[in-house]
Amino acid sequence: MRRGLLFLAALIALALVLDRVFPPDLTRLQITAREVTDRAGRTLSWLPAPGGVWRMPTAEADVSPHLVALLIAAEDRRFYWHPGVDPMALARAAGQWVRAGRVVSGGSTISMQAARLLEPRPRTLRSKAIEVFRALQLEARFGKSGVLGIWLTLAPQGGNLEGIRAGSLAWFGRDAGALDAPEAALLVALARRPEALRPDRHPDAARAARDAVLGPRGATAVGLTEADRAQAGAIPTARKPIPRLAPHLSRDLARRDPAQRIPTTLDAPLQRAAETVAAEALRGLPDRAAVALVIGETAPRAFRAVVGGSWMEESRGGALDLTRAIRSPGSALKPALYALAFEMGAAEPGRVLEDLPRLFGTYAPENFDGGFAGRVTAAEALRRSLNLPAVALLDRVGALRFAGLLRESGAPARLPLGAAPALPLALGGAGLSLRELTNLYAMLAGGGMAAPFSAQPGMATPRRVLSPRAAGQVAAVLVQPFPGGGPAGIAWKTGTSWGGRDAWAIGFDGRHVAGVWIGRPDGTPLPGATGRDLALPVLARIFGLLPAAPRERITTRAITAAGDPAADRLRLVFPPPGAVLHTDGDVTLRAQGGQRPLAFLVDGAPLRGEPARRDVAWAPPGPGFYRITVLDASGAAARTEVRVVAE
Repeated sequence: MRRGLLFLAALIALALVLDRVFPPDLTRLQITAREVTDRAGRTLSWLPAPGGVWRMPTAEADVSPHLVALLIAAEDRRFYWHPGVDPMALARAAGQWVRAGRVVSGGSTISMQAARLLEPRPRTLRSKAIEVFRALQLEARFGKSGVLGIWLTLAPQGGNLEGIRAGSLAWFGRDAGALDAPEAALLVALARRPEALRPDRHPDAARAARDAVLGPRGATAVGLTEADRAQAGAIPTARKPIPRLAPHLSRDLARRDPAQRIPTTLDAPLQRAAETVAAEALRGLPDRAAVALVIGETAPRAFRAVVGGSWMEESRGGALDLTRAIRSPGSALKPALYALAFEMGAAEPGRVLEDLPRLFGTYAPENFDGGFAGRVTAAEALRRSLNLPAVALLDRVGALRFAGLLRESGAPARLPLGAAPALPLALGGAGLSLRELTNLYAMLAGGGMAAPFSAQPGMATPRRVLSPRAAGQVAAVLVQPFPGGGPAGIAWKTGTSWGGRDAWAIGFDGRHVAGVWIGRPDGTPLPGATGRDLALPVLARIFGLLPAAPRERITTRAITAAGDPAADRLRLVFPPPGAVLHTDGDVTLRAQGGQRPLAFLVDGAPLRGEPARRDVAWAPPGPGFYRITVLDASGAAARTEVRVVAE
């Protein structure tokens, strides 16, 4: 008894020494494709392992129970009863070899196959001996579930596909956990002879191999009847693409983050829909044009969708992430300029400005259409994107101060080397990216609080760069219907750079900010292109993808949080929500509460009135639906929608 215990102890010691001296090579198991996930942990994109191999880490819990049951039934029915090597199977294989003079069956267990997949070798007796040792070693190290994980990760699936997750995505277009029994049977069969059984090249052989796995033993393992087997689905005839949403972002994150699984703040369904919108917009554009867009959630400053361009379309700059390209924003900077002017008292939404020919030293700006509007309110000048009033306001507030606001808002104006901020900045005379422009509009949407958007969890601490009142006034002015139809209650602005090189549209509601850029990556013009004609319809479609409820109050949280929380809050008492009015005379709009002076706006256009009063007269111009807004001195807002009908 004592000698037996000593012998057993010696064997255990020898096994431990051999395991330490000859550890298994796990390199192939550890070098896998990398996964980029959305905020809910759903797959956005896979990036292949070195060499372009689709090898994805797979555990037993990641695959359908059908697959494990069929694998064990087909390859190793005593898997859970042996220590890694099945002596009965080896004896049977040796006897067949002796009788036939050739290898009839290998006698390999799943554990031995896992060892061979980790360290591929020529099929020799020496290799078989090493597999036996490795199989025992792997079982001792990782247990049954770990051994299954090795096999499921490395099993060949044809071409550059390795592992059951890769096979499931490429042949069936879904995750391995959703496989039914016939689909699982095909992947088990493929692992035996991956090239000879590729369903896209040898469909008949693949079908026969699948049906063999679903034979009596396999059918019993997964509870299939003869009728079920007869109704097994068709064999796939072509590979499906491996998931590749947000490819530009995924590539860039993978370059910076070495993790095997990289989380993001994106939303996979919204990203897929945004890529569809961009692709459809591209069909109507000239050659070499590209579309980039972003969608962000304001409060956490988190990107929910990022489309960097046409992935790998060389003529459209497909390798470039165009959300980061530095371009001229045109008039898209004007809302921030007006907000700064409102903040400094240089203008108010209802104050009259002049849109008339004027020289600023030697600088003589013109409007896009070459005409002049004369005397207009600041709100109208902003909505019509008039150039002369914008340059005049920048002259009053100072180009350096405005450049500082842009920088603090996460949209630094890039100027030619050695140049200082000057009046052309009002009309987009600087460079910035779509992401940065989205930061700027998020500041306005967030009541003057600035923080950059991020595509990865965690955000910078927001800080105030503008008063909630000034931000709220600009937001109210920018709320207007989309010209070609679209969701209501969106604040938006377009921009066009000189020569039609860049077409922009940026917008926000109570929860999201979205931006669109259209142009040619090489900077050549798109003749006749404008932000209103090209980018704005795309922006309207984007907001059509987003939930409608938060749009009822733009910047509600940011504006009201900065105001007086007392019970005497600002509210419209007439007209009530949903009121039907007639066009037979003036209507008196009335408000209660809030901090005076008050400003009344209809569809974003200010009404002339006495700021100290809580009412104002309005003459409806005709039948239709109108949005009425009142703003108080703290930036709080109240809104309602009414219908006007003919008498």
